Amino acid sequence: MRFALTLLIVPILTHPACGQWVFQPSGTAARLRGVSAVDGRIAWASGTGGTILRTVDGGKSWDRRTVAGANDLDFRDIEAFGDRTAYALSIGEGTLSRIYKTVDGGATWVLKHQNSDRKGFLDALAFWDADHGIALGDPVGERFVILATDDGGKTWNRIEPAGMPPALPGEGAFAASGTCLVVRGDRSAWFGTGGGRVFRSDDRGRTWTVHTTPIRPENSSSGIFSLAFWDADHGVAVGGDYKEPDRNATVCALSSDGGRTWRLPRENQPSGYRSAVIRVPGSKGPTLIAVGPTGTDRSDDGGESWAKLSGEGFHAMAMAQPASGWAVGDQGRIARFDFRSRIGSVP
Repeated sequence: MRFALTLLIVPILTHPACGQWVFQPSGTAARLRGVSAVDGRIAWASGTGGTILRTVDGGKSWDRRTVAGANDLDFRDIEAFGDRTAYALSIGEGTLSRIYKTVDGGATWVLKHQNSDRKGFLDALAFWDADHGIALGDPVGERFVILATDDGGKTWNRIEPAGMPPALPGEGAFAASGTCLVVRGDRSAWFGTGGGRVFRSDDRGRTWTVHTTPIRPENSSSGIFSLAFWDADHGVAVGGDYKEPDRNATVCALSSDGGRTWRLPRENQPSGYRSAVIRVPGSKGPTLIAVGPTGTDRSDDGGESWAKLSGEGFHAMAMAQPASGWAVGDQGRIARFDFRSRIGSVP
């Protein structure tokens, strides 16, 4: 979905914030919206101006990885499989929407897919494993676009549109954090939309069903921005209105049947618009973290209740074992949070 978000510029810090986040020097002032955590040492980040960053030392240093001819691209999603292999997705109308791949740590990148439809607009990508993945695009011909690869990203082909329910008028997905589309297991996938709906697939994106949620959009700037599922049944959706980020009326919904039905949390909501939500690996409850431009919220009971974790604002977040995570945001903001010392039952 086409949108721009203007935020208060916050200087990059290099010390713990509120005893929670440890900010790391990124060496860039780009707006970062993509992040992929491989393990406690390796992570990748991406953003405006063709920016792609990689760390192999836990974030002590972040190195710029250059994509030839991509200086004007906005990389909204990045998915990594180690310190050598990664995919980067750029957004934009028509040919600006692209998928690149590197197998040499970002030294060189190969264009694997370039959108040829002038109405097309890619939003996010996700992988079940190194060979099988999908990318999500806004509707073309009244149906969301799903691109699939079954050969490690060598080819990307649109799934037959007949397997996709029609989109609502004006409905799109938000390319805010790369997490409006998520997968788990070896076949399941979900994506959330600006229409406040969740689409689900059990066959690697070949066919889909669509389901309503309590997160109802009031305008084109509101809806579902991010999803997380920690098993085949239990998941969370977060969102809100990015133009009114302090509003927290209905910004979270929960599912206990694989995304077929959704309900509100039993207690309170996150404290405003949230663009990304993740589950802390290995946590009981489980523990969830939601980030947005106005702060970070935490739930220790699978999203039933939320508490403000920090006033630090971010666009996207990713976590990997051993429970190490990074969040990224405006002006090159990168922060690491090592949860092992703060959340119980995390290996």
